[in-house]
Amino acid sequence: MASVVVRYWAAAKEAAGVAEERSEAANLAELMTKITSNRDRLARVLTLSSFLVNGDPVGRRAHETIILTDGATVEVLPPFAGG
Repeated sequence: MASVVVRYWAAAKEAAGVAEERSEAANLAELMTKITSNRDRLARVLTLSSFLVNGDPVGRRAHETIILTDGATVEVLPPFAGG
């Protein structure tokens, strides 16, 4: 189990109610389950979001395959408006 920092941006930050929080998880899927427990609005935002782990894009890889290490930073990037 790794201790990680989760940083939320834009709509994810609003839905989480914080800009950053610490959590523990072995992989990204487990982390998503933990941080969305009792946070339905955040869970909805995360279904539309992209993720960076230590600055590397997760892309379409299965979240179970993204192993987290102690001190990792996971950034939650919801879709941004713009043109």
